[in-house]
Amino acid sequence: QVQLQESGPGLVKPSQTLSLTCTVSGASIPTGYYYWSWIRQPPGKGLEWMGVISYSGSTYYSPSLKSRTSIARDTSKNQFTLQLVSVTPEDTAVYYCAASTRLILGAVTKNQYDCWGQGTQVTVSS
Repeated sequence: QVQLQESGPGLVKPSQTLSLTCTVSGASIPTGYYYWSWIRQPPGKGLEWMGVISYSGSTYYSPSLKSRTSIARDTSKNQFTLQLVSVTPEDTAVYYCAASTRLILGAVTKNQYDCWGQGTQVTVSS
């Protein structure tokens, strides 16, 4: 059974870089044939797909966030990461990592994923 756990700072200052880590258990990132995604939910809004990294290391990003987003993996730690640069208060959200056995760009419904992390609140404020 795949389990995901997000970690990272809960408060980031405007213009800084938001960095989050998703630790994976129950599957190996490079050999488990999963697609590893980041999704966020701003307060009072719906889920927003940010991007995905495949088991082979290919990455795909939301066009609206592509210029500021980077997703990478650390296979030695079985983790994948999210970096979002030049954050503003509009980046305040609950951030989730999720895994799926199918590549569906832009997927924002929970049943399109096989598992989710519990989510972590990130607030952008000075």
